[in-house]
Amino acid sequence: MPGRLGRGGWVTGRMVATAAGVVLIAGGGSVLGVAAAAQQHAPQPGPDQAGVIAAPARTPAPRSTTARGTTARPSPTLARSLPVSISIPAIGVRSRLLYVGLNRNGTIQVPPLNDPPLTNEAAWYKYSPTPGQVGSSIIEGHVDSARYGPSVFFRLGALKPGNQVDVTLADHQVAVFRVTAVRMYPKSHFPTSTVYGNTDYAALRLITCGGSFDYQTRSYRSNIVAFASLVSAHPA
Repeated sequence: MPGRLGRGGWVTGRMVATAAGVVLIAGGGSVLGVAAAAQQHAPQPGPDQAGVIAAPARTPAPRSTTARGTTARPSPTLARSLPVSISIPAIGVRSRLLYVGLNRNGTIQVPPLNDPPLTNEAAWYKYSPTPGQVGSSIIEGHVDSARYGPSVFFRLGALKPGNQVDVTLADHQVAVFRVTAVRMYPKSHFPTSTVYGNTDYAALRLITCGGSFDYQTRSYRSNIVAFASLVSAHPA
């Protein structure tokens, strides 16, 4: 996983994206995947998937009047409720959600790498906002493992702007997100504040490994990040 949090990094459910609050790391223990010997190459996002990162979703909600007298539709938000599962129809993902926190060194934990079925399940970072709250909610998943091959987010790089992501919550609501961008970043230049930083709308970040594999460090050199925003919700 590419990021870490220092103490005091969260305020009212939002991440404070400062050099002290979020620190980029890259190392063998932080990967979300390990290449298999006879690896199937995971899809990698291209320029046509770059989209727009910070684009709050708009819905046909009641309009409010601005200071200049024009009207604007507010972005939807949901009350805090723990996520239970995730579905991404475009890439065939259906997974319950594990909850992960921080390791002692401040890195974000990841699901067990060689412990099926947990290896093939996505995980929500429990110190991020719940999906649908204002802020960046973080869900991660392995791309593959040396022993078991392709994992839950193997095809994350194939997502395109406009694809739908459904997150079922403990209050029996389904938070519906629309993908706005899918990008790949070298771990050495990971845009920490862009991925983990504060937003003024309900954002979702899906993260896995990508790019070429470094056989010396036993880790991928890049991360794939899918950016999404809440568009609606409905009963489960």
